[in-house]
Amino acid sequence: MDWEDGKMRCSWANPKNERYVHYHDKEWGVPVYDDRKLFEMLILESFQAGLSWECVLNKQEAFQSAFDDFDLDKVCEFDETRMQELRENPKIIRNRLKIQAAVNNARIFREIKREYQSFSDYIWHWTDGEVIYEKGKDHSGLSDQISNDLKKRGMKFVGTTIIYAYLQAIGVIYSHEEGCFLEHHREL
Repeated sequence: MDWEDGKMRCSWANPKNERYVHYHDKEWGVPVYDDRKLFEMLILESFQAGLSWECVLNKQEAFQSAFDDFDLDKVCEFDETRMQELRENPKIIRNRLKIQAAVNNARIFREIKREYQSFSDYIWHWTDGEVIYEKGKDHSGLSDQISNDLKKRGMKFVGTTIIYAYLQAIGVIYSHEEGCFLEHHREL
């Protein structure tokens, strides 16, 4: 694939989508410790189920607006009326089950925050704070464990493949492909 700047990227990055290229270059695989961003990415990844990440990413600003900039306490208070408004919002993915899961998962996210002092502490404790370097996978023993734990707590749309993608997105797993200019980038 030819890139205007001459840098090779992961095969999934779409050179025709500037937002996607920026996401690949500046966000994907960069460790995240901020609970608000961790919450946003978990919700967005759950909406990706059965769709492409590019589709979700293209709607990120609309999701931020619809979900009150992913303010955890506000999302936890969404009632049936608010969820119906989301189902009628043409700018986001209007899947009823995913919207219900987002509100449910917000409440469980808040419980995990209380238990661990932060969701960041929870998610990073699985690797003792270390970044895992691996590529060519769509799930792992780590994503299996976290997925199982989140499901036991009552979260929905958190299967091992979704959780693996989430871990890659938030930098717990670093997976830039062979030949990508970020493949050996270790200055995280």
